[in-house]
Amino acid sequence: MSDPVLKEAAPLQKSARIQVNPPVFYISAGLILLFAVFGAVFAEPAAVLFTRLQATIVSDFGWFYVAAVAGFLVFVIYLMFSRHGDVKLGPDESEPDYSYLSWFAMLFSAGMGIGLVFFGVAEPIQHYAAPPSGEGGTVEAARQAMVLTFLHWGLHAWAIYIVVGLALAYFSFRRGLPLALRSPLYPLIGRRIYGPIGHSVDIFAVIGTMFGVATSLGLGVLQVNAGLDYLFGVSVSVTTQLLLIAVITTIATLSVFLGLDKGVKRLSELNIILAVVLLGFVMFAGPTIFLLDAYLQNIGAYLDSLVQRTFRLYAYEPNPWLGDWTLFYWGWWIAWSPFVGMFIARISRGRTIREFIGGVLLVPVLFSFLWMTVFGNTAIALDMGGIAPIAETALTNLPVALFETLAALPFGAVTSFVATLLVITFFVTSADSGALVMDTITSGAAENPPVWQRIFWAVCAGTIAGVLLLAGGLQALQTAAIASALPFAVIMIFICVGLLRALQMEKDGSTIDLSAAETAAADPELNWQQRLTSLMQHFSADQIAGFIGATARPALEAVAAQMRESGFSPEISEEAGRLDLKIPHGERGVFQYTVRSRSFLSPSFIWVERRKSADGEQRHFRAMAHSSEGDQPHDVTGFNQDQLINDLLNRYARFRHTRRIT
Repeated sequence: MSDPVLKEAAPLQKSARIQVNPPVFYISAGLILLFAVFGAVFAEPAAVLFTRLQATIVSDFGWFYVAAVAGFLVFVIYLMFSRHGDVKLGPDESEPDYSYLSWFAMLFSAGMGIGLVFFGVAEPIQHYAAPPSGEGGTVEAARQAMVLTFLHWGLHAWAIYIVVGLALAYFSFRRGLPLALRSPLYPLIGRRIYGPIGHSVDIFAVIGTMFGVATSLGLGVLQVNAGLDYLFGVSVSVTTQLLLIAVITTIATLSVFLGLDKGVKRLSELNIILAVVLLGFVMFAGPTIFLLDAYLQNIGAYLDSLVQRTFRLYAYEPNPWLGDWTLFYWGWWIAWSPFVGMFIARISRGRTIREFIGGVLLVPVLFSFLWMTVFGNTAIALDMGGIAPIAETALTNLPVALFETLAALPFGAVTSFVATLLVITFFVTSADSGALVMDTITSGAAENPPVWQRIFWAVCAGTIAGVLLLAGGLQALQTAAIASALPFAVIMIFICVGLLRALQMEKDGSTIDLSAAETAAADPELNWQQRLTSLMQHFSADQIAGFIGATARPALEAVAAQMRESGFSPEISEEAGRLDLKIPHGERGVFQYTVRSRSFLSPSFIWVERRKSADGEQRHFRAMAHSSEGDQPHDVTGFNQDQLINDLLNRYARFRHTRRIT
């Protein structure tokens, strides 16, 4: 007989063919497909609508975007230097999953994308040719161009990603809530995150991600079309671009079908190799010393004008430049934040908040600045020296500016081919990775959803990119990014409030859970003989392994067997020195209880009694248990089966209460 709470605890539509959270999946998919049909059937009215919508948002909500993004940057800098900076993204004793080198490498890859390739030359040269104020084509315009480019690709962009990524990592890894955009709102609305409010947050996240990815794909296709025209004379037209979207989306679909390891991983590795090769070539084939000088000077000029540029709204001198550039970027970054935020959260378990913010602000930003300096300043130097009319090209055909720059350097045809290939591979990985994030959100973080669901989202992203190109090209892409990000910007403000409240409660000794009297019984007590034995005896690795096998495993198996009779599907897994019990609860998340062996340095007073081991350290071992509820690991060495089961059930009761499983 099944447990009557099972229906509430696991409301997912789940079968071999579909695993979704119905409200989130069907509403998100419905709205996106409705937009696609409208844009495809009524392309001209859609173009007019996009133009008016962008003008309205810029005029009426420009101040909100600027204030929100500035607030996000101030918020993350405050957290980095505050008392909360020492809080770990996981239990206090947790260690990072990746070394600094591996972590930095993955943050480096997170900073890569179609945008860098498209705008690496296009943005600096555009600001140089037509600055928002002053005369174009001058030395002052060149300085201003790099400051403006750094503004859009610098601290503000990554502060937006940090807000989402930090909140996801904290509430998932430390507090045991699902890795979902709704979880950071738990301190504000409690268990209602599992109702309509939580569904709405996830729906806005899916829509924002969809249009953020579609904007990137649209820009990528413009760049690929320009590259093919330069290399092979393929005509630049909407028809060609739609065909390219169809072909490259098909490749992305194949990547989805092959899976993460065979598909996305290998393409991502190829991306990084091609990008580093192209960057290194341009840096050493171009004016190398000038680029190194410019890199440092650009950073200094950016920091010097950071506050003034952050709040520059052109209130006294209305300028459409603000909507075409700054607000477009702020909307694009906000739309991308669920995607990038989820990625950097997944790789940052075990880091402190200070490490997380410092690393994410440092590595991707410095690399983006280097990329923009190498490509942007090279293009400006070539134009100012009269070697190539790159500024004139940028004013009439922005995507071609990159190829004009590469053509002025040695092996122009080869590097142009590499750049085109790089954009194509970025297109595929962006579509595939974006589809993975949207599938994760709409499936309630199901572990192994059917592959067709990711294929569905990848095809949707390509379709939306094509519709936006039909309905206005670059301007439609800008409007989509700005408009889709508006509601999620509001949600991000509440995410900041929820995160800050949870951190304050933690430092004050409180918890985001309700009182323990409501959630669980008292912790199991050991008798005095057990406590004394546990305190005085030092156990070897083999003794703790024996405890896990002879006591912990039968205890967890007994609980799992009882739960299976009630209709649940618990899973027990074991690896060297570690035993896990996982109990899935649909969109409510997965309860996990872990018992593992952990080594400790032996106290100094027993060093004189034992010979040191080969590595110079004496160590003893304990059996430590913790759950997905974010509780601190606690010593269960010496527990009998009943005591261990009671400890498990206490944590599980808290999980059910927190997730509103009654």
